[in-house]
Amino acid sequence: MTATQHPQPRPLSARKLDILYLVFFVIHIPIMLLIDLGPFIPSAIRPQLSHTLREYHIQTSKDRFFTDPPAWFTMYMYLEAIYHVPLSAWMTWAIPNDHIMVPLNLLIFALETAVTTLTCVVEMGSWDGYTAEQMNGLYALYLPYLALAALIGVDAYTRVRKQILGGGQTIKGKTT
Repeated sequence: MTATQHPQPRPLSARKLDILYLVFFVIHIPIMLLIDLGPFIPSAIRPQLSHTLREYHIQTSKDRFFTDPPAWFTMYMYLEAIYHVPLSAWMTWAIPNDHIMVPLNLLIFALETAVTTLTCVVEMGSWDGYTAEQMNGLYALYLPYLALAALIGVDAYTRVRKQILGGGQTIKGKTT
């Protein structure tokens, strides 16, 4: 056993939520690179697929975050570039390897993602000029991401708490 593994490494097949998280992070990487962060990639090296997907998103959703982003949303995109991309890449390795730091990193990711996504959802609620169908389409893009962040947050908090308190063992006369 190494310091980065659980005392008894668990097979991925026994960790259903970890499978969900792994699938999410694997999908999250190309979405970030091809759609969300497209403007940060110089046009000369940006794949045509990125232009096409981003344009499709804008045309179908009329997402103002992509056509006229507020300053805070641009900052969120930088956060995505410097935090989400490397963390997502690490998670694609760490989750299958049952790395002991996965729960803590999931907790931080979940909190940051929930706050930034909730900000976007609240902002979208103030947008004028959208039909109910268009707003429902936008909410259908953002709310599942918020729900996943909440699920990850609750699960990660439980895992971190268990790690800190010794896995349910008696600590200082208290049973966890």
